[in-house]
Amino acid sequence: MFHLRTCAAKLRPLTASQTVKTFSQNRPAAARTLGQIRCFTTPVAAEPFLSGTSSNYVEEMYYAWLENPKSVHKSWDIFFRNTNAGAPPGTAYQSPLPLSPGSLSAMARAQPLVAAQPNVDKLVEDHLAVQSLIRAYQIRGHHVAQLDPLGILDADLDSSVPADIISSTDKLGFYGLDESDLDKVFHLPTTTFIGGQESALPLREIIRRLEMAYCQHIGVEFMFINDLEQCQWIRQKFETPGIMQFTNEEKRTLLARLVRSTRFEDFLQRKWSSEKRFGLEGCEVLIPALKTIIDKSSENGVDYVIMGMPHRGRLNVLANVIRKELEQIFCQFDSKLEAADEGSGDVKYHLGMYHRRINRVTDRNITLSLVANPSHLEAADPVVMGKTKAEQFYCGDTEGKKVMSILLHGDAAFAGQGIVYETFHLSDLPSYTTHGTVHVVVNNQIGFTTDPRMARSSPYPTDVARVVNAPIFHVNSDDPEAVMYVCKVAAEWRSTFHKDVVVDLVCYRRNGHNEMDEPMFTQPLMYKQIRKQKPVLQKYAELLVSQGVVNQPEYEEEISKYDKICEEAFTRSKDEKILHIKHWLDSPWPGFFTLDGQPRSMTCPSTGLTEDILTHIGNVASSVPVENFTIHGGLSRILKTRGELVKNRTVDWALAEYMAFGSLLKEGIHIRLSGQDVERGTFSHRHHVLHDQNVDKKTCIPMNHLWPNQAPYTVCNSSLSEYGVLGFELGFAMASPNALVLWEAQFGDFHNTAQCIIDQFICPGQAKWVRQNGIVLLLPHGMEGMGPEHSSARPERFLQMCNDDPDVLPNLEEANFDINQLYDCNWVVVNCSTPGNFFHVLRRQILLPFRKPLIIFTPKSLLRHPEARTSFDEMLSGTHFQRVIPEDGLAAQNPENVKRLLFCTGKVYYDLTRERKARGMEEQVAITRIEQLSPFPFDLLLQEVQKYPNAELAWCQEEHKNQGYYDYVKPRLRTTINRAKPVWCVRTRRAAVGAGPSVASPSRPLSPPQVCRPGPCRCSSHWQQEDPPHGAAAPPGHGLRPGRLQELLVDSAWATALHSHGRPSLLN
Repeated sequence: MFHLRTCAAKLRPLTASQTVKTFSQNRPAAARTLGQIRCFTTPVAAEPFLSGTSSNYVEEMYYAWLENPKSVHKSWDIFFRNTNAGAPPGTAYQSPLPLSPGSLSAMARAQPLVAAQPNVDKLVEDHLAVQSLIRAYQIRGHHVAQLDPLGILDADLDSSVPADIISSTDKLGFYGLDESDLDKVFHLPTTTFIGGQESALPLREIIRRLEMAYCQHIGVEFMFINDLEQCQWIRQKFETPGIMQFTNEEKRTLLARLVRSTRFEDFLQRKWSSEKRFGLEGCEVLIPALKTIIDKSSENGVDYVIMGMPHRGRLNVLANVIRKELEQIFCQFDSKLEAADEGSGDVKYHLGMYHRRINRVTDRNITLSLVANPSHLEAADPVVMGKTKAEQFYCGDTEGKKVMSILLHGDAAFAGQGIVYETFHLSDLPSYTTHGTVHVVVNNQIGFTTDPRMARSSPYPTDVARVVNAPIFHVNSDDPEAVMYVCKVAAEWRSTFHKDVVVDLVCYRRNGHNEMDEPMFTQPLMYKQIRKQKPVLQKYAELLVSQGVVNQPEYEEEISKYDKICEEAFTRSKDEKILHIKHWLDSPWPGFFTLDGQPRSMTCPSTGLTEDILTHIGNVASSVPVENFTIHGGLSRILKTRGELVKNRTVDWALAEYMAFGSLLKEGIHIRLSGQDVERGTFSHRHHVLHDQNVDKKTCIPMNHLWPNQAPYTVCNSSLSEYGVLGFELGFAMASPNALVLWEAQFGDFHNTAQCIIDQFICPGQAKWVRQNGIVLLLPHGMEGMGPEHSSARPERFLQMCNDDPDVLPNLEEANFDINQLYDCNWVVVNCSTPGNFFHVLRRQILLPFRKPLIIFTPKSLLRHPEARTSFDEMLSGTHFQRVIPEDGLAAQNPENVKRLLFCTGKVYYDLTRERKARGMEEQVAITRIEQLSPFPFDLLLQEVQKYPNAELAWCQEEHKNQGYYDYVKPRLRTTINRAKPVWCVRTRRAAVGAGPSVASPSRPLSPPQVCRPGPCRCSSHWQQEDPPHGAAAPPGHGLRPGRLQELLVDSAWATALHSHGRPSLLN
């Protein structure tokens, strides 16, 4: 019935008063109906029986007729048929005939009048066809939009025209229409705004307006969005007639911005024609586009914009968007400049910048930050998102109204790099959303030398954005006004809906991949056309001159003014003798360092706590701090066990982490722990988020109930992504030094899918960009029979990338040697063997007067190992992180009697001590744990070696010899002792790969360790060594035969035999 009422309301005839009112307004009189529009021109009642008092009766008759035409009198049947058929006023009604013998024949003669009117069904079909036509343009109009400024390539890589787009009159047949219907008037559906104030238009005008909206220099993709309000918003922005209008002042501003963008590149080309600079020629409109987005966002309340971009156009963006001093940019081209900062620096088109200035359009303060990036395109995307999220968090911007991000992309990278997809999928997750990012694609229609038809399978490079319902606006970059309008709409979209949006600037690249590259080798036809192409500045200037907006002298004056600015800046740049990388810092930390960027001290206070604090945190960690909350029975047992540990003044791994976090929260340090399954923990040990067993989605985070005025604790399960999430957390850690940001891999080896972030940002970030970062990586590691993919976190890779020199012994007498080592390193690598040391290293990360990335190889079996416990006494005030834990047993009491000193790290210590005790060798073998692998603790290890003068030295690990820590430890240990002794490699042997439980039991037996003898080692696959030298006995544990631990740890005959034959040892 609702449908019938709607139809009835639309088809209800007009009263006389309505007719008069409509005439006086000189516009269509009726509401949108299924018939052709009726514009009455006589101020009298059209039908004698229609009045305000009879409308209800007529409506009831109409309902009855709709249900059954035979249920009403024949005269009503004729009237309704004529009305629906579009009969003009006064002709639809025929008065009833008198009851006479001739009445039936007269009624029969009345029928031809009805038959002469258009068929009702045909009208409905035609209107539905028009609705389908409108929808076709909304869905597929972008396929025929004129997007390529060169006119040689279709932006969607398809030259065909969709069958439902009216490119010629013969295509009307697709909808059951023909050329004769072009001048018929059709009522417009509510899903279009092409009518403006008109509710009906001729078909010819409908098609023309649709072409103007969707098939010119703007192509709009939005009909995949499943939200009607959002679709209607976009339709209104692009379909409303005359909506894309600019004032003369706006046009002059646009021209001035184009002048700056174009002349900046021209200036660089004149001065440094043989330098790589990755200029913006061919897409100069990018600069006014970005400034338009920033202007509109500032108008809507944004005061901080964080940007990320590839190298093309970066110098122009720095100069004309961020407003970096031109002389600072120009001096980057001087190869004779000496760097005044530490590190190697980076090429000029990778550098970032931070600047706060007044936005001249809105007269409001705005902060702009351009994040430094490596050559790995799109790698900076999640970093920018993370930094944006952090800035929103710290200023309490929960809706993204104050801080936003803009990401620039290249077309080939946007389509080809998987990190783009990962970043999009973070866009709407509660703990990762930045409430909308504006993506701007500089679509060169080429990737280096690769044709787009060979570079992607999708029609557009932007199709990846469809997965998150982000609207995509394609625009011809040679139409500056269209570009500005699209950018304004994009900024408004982000402000209105707080969702991602994509602007695809379809442009070209006037030079090759860089200024020294020859593109004619691979794209001859494209570059022949480019050589003929008139620059967009010249085109637009000619247009404005023809419109009378500016005159030629004004245009030339604007060019001369900017050229003079560049020349003056170039003169000043010659006075620059020193390159200050700090001037290009993208994330400054005001107040954390001194004014010259140095730490305020070179000491670290104690990382211990008072017993009251430890006990309080332990009690909260072992309880549920909210009422009426039902937890799982198994979790109750875990919390009870924690409570017993606290009573015994002892902590395990999970409780040590809890106490480190809780104490830092008390000190006002925000903590963010992110990664896959971190809320519970991969090995079900953490349980930082409790779930009510009776109420869905009711959770409790006890860590946020520790102290009245504590800092917030954020723990969040991430999407199944490493590359994107680690990049995000790195960006989050960039924003403030007063936060502990941790990313935990589900298993340590999974970090390799985030290797780009590790290799290009975390490891060299300070050396390239003078940017410190305190991010912590927690990488579960241990060869415990869980298979090749769930065992090793590849510590050898991290150690190989440490920046210390293995052959140089530092000055061990230097004051604060350990702190200076930390300050000079590029990152810190640790493998803790006790919960207490894990507690200390987490707290030290914040208490240090500077920030370095921290790589922690975390255990699996030690999480529940009965011996992996730490007393409160080792965590009280005055205690510190132990870089080395020396032997403290019987061997340490009589060091002269020790025959072998074993060095190890992590969980293998417990395997060795168990075997040593079982064989009664506690006085003969000393075991020293190296907890901090890098920076290498030269000073403490020298003390250990000197303590045992008669002991042979060996390094023990469970990893294969060409993996793990040995290749890093051996040369540094040899440097420590001035190469006085060889350093042997011993490996513990586990059962077959894949055997055993998912979390190894501490009681699971181990095969005895094996020694890796000198020479090429094949033990990584065969557990065997090559034959011994002629005349020498086989080493203990040779081949697959299990050796005896006593021989391995004590017998030195094998080493003597090697040296007696004069064969140089690989270990020497």
